Amino acid sequence: MPDVEFANLFAVLLITLAAPLVLGLVPRLRIPAVVLEIVLGILVGPSVLGWVEIDLPVQIIALVGLAFLLFLAGLEIDVRRLRGRLLRVAVLGYLATLAIGTVAGSGFATLGWVGSPLLLAVTLSATSLGLVVPVLKDAGRADGDLGQTTIAASSVADFAAVLLLSLLFSTSGGSAGSRVVLLVMFALLVAGTALAIALAGRSMRLGEVLLRLQDTTAEIRVRAAVVLLMAFVVLAERVGLESILGAFLAGAVVGALDRDTEAHPHFRVKLEAIGYGFVIPVFFVTSGLRLDLSGLMESPSTLARVPLFLLALLAARGIPALLYAPALGRRAAIAAGLLQATSLPFIVTATQIGVVVGLMDPATATALVCAGLLSVLLLPATALALLSERRGDAREPAPATPPRPGEPTTRTNRAVAR
Repeated sequence: MPDVEFANLFAVLLITLAAPLVLGLVPRLRIPAVVLEIVLGILVGPSVLGWVEIDLPVQIIALVGLAFLLFLAGLEIDVRRLRGRLLRVAVLGYLATLAIGTVAGSGFATLGWVGSPLLLAVTLSATSLGLVVPVLKDAGRADGDLGQTTIAASSVADFAAVLLLSLLFSTSGGSAGSRVVLLVMFALLVAGTALAIALAGRSMRLGEVLLRLQDTTAEIRVRAAVVLLMAFVVLAERVGLESILGAFLAGAVVGALDRDTEAHPHFRVKLEAIGYGFVIPVFFVTSGLRLDLSGLMESPSTLARVPLFLLALLAARGIPALLYAPALGRRAAIAAGLLQATSLPFIVTATQIGVVVGLMDPATATALVCAGLLSVLLLPATALALLSERRGDAREPAPATPPRPGEPTTRTNRAVAR
């Protein structure tokens, strides 16, 4: 066997096991597992105890975890719902987010905290869709006007943020113009691949083979999804774009093609088991290992970045939700704004890229991640409280919607992982 040690990976996996167990044993500790995973990663990492390091095995699994995280985020997007008024409001809201984020970024750039106002605007512009959906479901609002508007806006924000980050701040270098050309080529290849898969799916013989092998040890649908994920990741890297764009689009393609789930009700559950059960938690623990708390704690002014970044996040994603007030009401629009301002996975990814390209110092990156942690801790709970107060509002009914075949009755584990 190659001379590779797995002690650090074993320690990371222990943390991924301990975090949800602790939360399960202490139900009063109402925080998402992702927050505890990052915090424990910080505790055992170089910044505090120095027990665990990021070696080659940990780094590889964490990269696969990041790819799976973006893949499952893309899988959440329902393209069929992004149309008409919902799409117009979502796009307009995202443009407002970029404008507010750029203004905030200009102020932080003046202070020397970031090297690019636009990078900060893009970093603040995404929403944790995997957390927004279960909160809305718990409140019984996922299928009403509030839920559909918030989900549409979050979907547009996730897609646009990944696209802009890959297009404008790719670690592969090159001019923005050349990356636009590469992006068009990549989009054509993705569309061609999706069309080929859709046509192949009409083959009765192939369909019979897939049906026969999908729940055996072959797990043929899961293997095909993972192959598509890695193919798009490699393709994005080869054309000079960020791998996260390939992973996100792979999930979106699978989600668009996987409409009829009656023949394979456990397919998405199996994908989530791989992602949230193994590789994605490793990514979050590793993100904690990478955080440099020493730089954040050097001075009170450096520590003060955390609440300021949280306010910037709340302004950039929360203020545009006022566009929903005429249709939803003021209280529901505020709740939607709080949910839209909930972001962590994309902030972790964007700050890592920002440090690599030299547009963000490690202290700023750490402060932004801490702000994201606070958004996950505080904003969904506040939004849920607002929605609970309006549960009897006649303006928006809360119809009970049964889960899709094979889908868990709750997505709490999905929200915890993200």
